[in-house]
Amino acid sequence: AEVAMAEVDVAAAAEGEKGKGKNRAEEKAARAAARAAQAAAKEAKASAPPPQLTTATLSSSLFGEVFVGSQRCNESRTFLSVSELTSEKDQQEVWVRARLSTSRKQGKALAFLTLRQSIYSVQAVVYSKDASLVDFAAGLPKESVLDVCATLTKPADEIASCSQRDVELQVKRIYCVSRALPVLPLQIEDASRSDADLAADPSLIRVNQDVRLNHRVIDLRTPANQAIFRMQSGVCQLFRQFLLGQGFTEIHSPKLIGTASEGGADVFKVDYFGGSAYLAQSPQLYKQMALMADLERVFEVAPVFRAELSLTHRHMTEFTGLDLEMTFHEHYHEVLDVLDQTFNAIFDGLNKNFSDELEAVRVQHPFNDLRYRYPCLRLDYKEAMGLLREKGPAKLQAILDATTEPAAAARLKERLASVTNHGDTEDIGTEDEKLLGEIIADVHGQDFYIIDKFPMALRPFYTMPDPNDADYSNSYDIFIRGEEVTSGAQRIHDPQMLVDNANAKGVDLTPIQTYVDSFKYGAFPHAGGGVGLERVVMLFLGLPNIRKTSMFPRDPKRLTP
Repeated sequence: AEVAMAEVDVAAAAEGEKGKGKNRAEEKAARAAARAAQAAAKEAKASAPPPQLTTATLSSSLFGEVFVGSQRCNESRTFLSVSELTSEKDQQEVWVRARLSTSRKQGKALAFLTLRQSIYSVQAVVYSKDASLVDFAAGLPKESVLDVCATLTKPADEIASCSQRDVELQVKRIYCVSRALPVLPLQIEDASRSDADLAADPSLIRVNQDVRLNHRVIDLRTPANQAIFRMQSGVCQLFRQFLLGQGFTEIHSPKLIGTASEGGADVFKVDYFGGSAYLAQSPQLYKQMALMADLERVFEVAPVFRAELSLTHRHMTEFTGLDLEMTFHEHYHEVLDVLDQTFNAIFDGLNKNFSDELEAVRVQHPFNDLRYRYPCLRLDYKEAMGLLREKGPAKLQAILDATTEPAAAARLKERLASVTNHGDTEDIGTEDEKLLGEIIADVHGQDFYIIDKFPMALRPFYTMPDPNDADYSNSYDIFIRGEEVTSGAQRIHDPQMLVDNANAKGVDLTPIQTYVDSFKYGAFPHAGGGVGLERVVMLFLGLPNIRKTSMFPRDPKRLTP
């Protein structure tokens, strides 16, 4: 019996051990299953789309995609511009809407973002134990539009890569208002590289002009381009403000006209209800007619169309003209004085009111400040050509001596001979205009100047001849850094003289008889000029191509975008 009992006890013990082993296995399996479930949940959370929010449900999540526009926000949000983020607002909670310029994740709980708005940028720090928030922020494509709620703080060290160097944002909440494509046609970082960096490192990616213009909306986002077009707006504003203060009236002349304006051939012809019309290449005739209608002083800011098959760095088939025309009492230089004052007001205003924009351009495209004064330097055409003959050959000879390429040397020799023998009434080409600009800068230390008394043969039929020398005229060009930005003159206000001059130049006045007749009813002596907006901005900033200062440029090879 004792033996039997012992056997039973042994069996029971064995069965107990077996049960314990089974329990341990089950517990182990349960733990493994729990871990797997936890991992699966984590993976599901990571791969799940971010919360889809509206402004009405914004506070329900610290991050997500938000649709803006159909509902009021369920909380009070006051947005600041990036330029307003300064150290005076240390420890304040702020809302910012900006583009994501760059992002960089460090570990599971930290990401650094650069937010960009126009020419301004700021660093944003995303630090959170919630990995989903960090992953969301770090995973957003560049150029996405974000709403960020953050505490503004002062960093230990200046952030050299941002315009707002003495502050950064400690992100509390982040929402994507509009998600950009993951791969863009061009990168803002590449399009923003400085000319100096590109010259120093040939391995850097260079975004050529056609790529920029084909994807102009993206290219325009670079800080330099943002600055350029804000300054272009400033030029128009300053032009208007000054002239309005001088008693001018803004007018709007037609751009669809019934004949080739000014008798020129370089006009665009369009169908007009079965007939023909033309795009105005100048408001010239209408400005003068407005004066004869007793407006006395007028200006216009409007498009100008030129059907010129030219692909130079300074010509376009459509550009913006800043035109003015005014009567005078004694001498056409009264008008020249107003033009001089207008440019000085523009230059002073740009330097005073656009310091941030100037710096943004200078970072990418270094340039020297424009040298100008009032009254500006003025030379007669004959005097300017004498200066070209005197100083030009030595400059060209120095270039020729350093030139080894035969074709280039041959062209330089031709120019050298031309400049050496340049006549006082000969026209001057673009290259020699620039050469003259360099000479004037060397001799007079000025980048802005006027050349007066152009040869009569080089000017339109309505230009007043110089009463003291029939070879010359009461006309002028205004130059910035050796390139013409304004052409103007005293206009003929005597109708018979106008007809005689037109006949001498072979211009048929029949299609513009209304213009001629306007001087028969009593005419004021008057003068004016036309300014090319894009050229002014290009040359003030020392840029190499007018397409950089035209938002969507038009030339013989480009009609889009």
